[in-house]
Amino acid sequence: MRQHGETASAAASAVPLPGSPAGTAPPPAAGGDWKTLSRLLPYLWQYKWRVVMALGLMVGAKLANVSVPLLLKELVDAMSPKPGDPQAVLVVPVALLVGYGALRLLTSAFTELRELVFAKATQGASRSIALQTFEHLHALSLRFHLARQTGGMTRDIERGVRGIESLISYSLYSIIPTLIEVGLVLTILAVKFDAWFAGITLLALALYIVFTVRITEWRTQFRKQANEFDSAAHTRAIDSLLNYETVKYFGNEVFEAGRYDESLERLRVARLKAQTTLSLLNTGQQLIIAAALVAMLWRATEGVVAGRMTLGDLVMINAFMIQLYIPLNFLGVLYREIKQSLTDLDKMFVLMDREREVADAPGAQALVLQGAPDVVFDRVSFAYESDRPILKDISFTIPAGKTVAVVGPSGSGKSTLARLMFRFYDVQQGFIRIAGQDVRQVTQASVRRALGIVPQDTVLFNDTVAYNIAYGRPGAGQAEIEGAARAARIHDFIASTPQGYQTSVGERGLKLSGGEKQRVAIARTLLKDPPILVFDEATSALDSANERAIQAELSSVAQNKTTLVIAHRLSTVVDAHEILVMDAGHIVERGNHATLLALHGRYASMWSLQQSADGV
Repeated sequence: MRQHGETASAAASAVPLPGSPAGTAPPPAAGGDWKTLSRLLPYLWQYKWRVVMALGLMVGAKLANVSVPLLLKELVDAMSPKPGDPQAVLVVPVALLVGYGALRLLTSAFTELRELVFAKATQGASRSIALQTFEHLHALSLRFHLARQTGGMTRDIERGVRGIESLISYSLYSIIPTLIEVGLVLTILAVKFDAWFAGITLLALALYIVFTVRITEWRTQFRKQANEFDSAAHTRAIDSLLNYETVKYFGNEVFEAGRYDESLERLRVARLKAQTTLSLLNTGQQLIIAAALVAMLWRATEGVVAGRMTLGDLVMINAFMIQLYIPLNFLGVLYREIKQSLTDLDKMFVLMDREREVADAPGAQALVLQGAPDVVFDRVSFAYESDRPILKDISFTIPAGKTVAVVGPSGSGKSTLARLMFRFYDVQQGFIRIAGQDVRQVTQASVRRALGIVPQDTVLFNDTVAYNIAYGRPGAGQAEIEGAARAARIHDFIASTPQGYQTSVGERGLKLSGGEKQRVAIARTLLKDPPILVFDEATSALDSANERAIQAELSSVAQNKTTLVIAHRLSTVVDAHEILVMDAGHIVERGNHATLLALHGRYASMWSLQQSADGV
């Protein structure tokens, strides 16, 4: 019997963890297969009564299946009618058909009832684990998500969820039934006949298991390679499609196809090796089974000739061997599938065990606010990598209800300030306080509820315009959504489209222009209406007319809110309460617009350059 699904999902995978170098396998989880299985059992035990009932139905199915050869023996031995007896022609075939059909029906009925009873447990466990994985991925830090390989990671999750169903099905309802059937047959053979029959069966079973395990362990390396190359090919394909426009800009379709084909070729070679070794495994298994079958039938035939056994005994032994042939052969498939499922599931558990870089402190309480709070950066230092500091002893205060702007060249650390406020990362030195509360000592969720951001690079969900605006406050009514769109100066554009607010924006919002995407981002932040606002180049994608209109709207919205504005265009921050000029992680100048111009320093130089560029 062939291993089902091997070409679609190679077994024990060695796919690199998201963010690890391609082709680098993660270290195996401590405890191995047994630890993985023990982590799965609590999810199943939530449905313990279904497990017990399904086990009972499984035992009933096997008892009915083993009874078929016994019935055949009795019927064959009874078929010695006298010549010319008309009743034998009628009674024996009818009894044979009715008895055989009844037992086969019971076998199928018990099996289907078992699947029906346990389906809820299987699907429930899959749902719970998949949901926990999804929630954990959202709980991981921005550092993880910036380094992840989306295609490979989604492949790991897909295989892991599929592995749950396979593992439950094969381990609980295939191993035990096979062992029960083998035990019943061995007992019948040993009791009714001599020990040779049970000995031959046991020897064949032992050889079969040893051969299957040894060969399967050897060929695991090829299945690991196949899984690794499968994930690599998937990652390249997803990455290329997500960057469709860039591919087109540079005319690199052929180059991308070549890279993808390179991955597919490695995958093809690995799968061919896996298939070749699978054929070797199947052939060896068939040889062992065939040898055992010949030995059993030779022994039974000799017994019939010697008069020690009846013709019915010969038929029964043959039927037993045929029935054992399927579960014995399935045992090899079973082992391979369970190994595959355990490895795939372990990959997902490793992902779930990925440490959260930013976690709530034990006993953390929600951020408590009464109106717009002040935000204080107190001697903050931070580095993404230890050898490349980004912020160096930064201190400033955004007073409650006021606006502070941060300007400076690219790479000076401006956007990092917003990321630290949102706790995408935690500061390494110093403190960030909101309303006097250290953001590391309160819950992340409460901090993010208090903050709203319009980012420079806006990414939208592949859904409708209404969905993306309402994402600022899920559950908002249509009137509120339209009000936010009007404030962001995008309502008229939306209303002019054939589907209005039900217009799809496409993947990452690619159906909209840069300015339209940014106005959607502004609208959803206005809908959220948080007490603290962060504008990170909020109008960078807008033309001058719309920029001035929306800048006035944003200034109105920012009234009585604590606001951090990150900007390159100095004209957008002239009304800020305080302007910070950053360079190389330091604040080099600070003050309002007039004060900074009077200093004739860095800010004044930047202002002069931008005014000249604008033709003023």
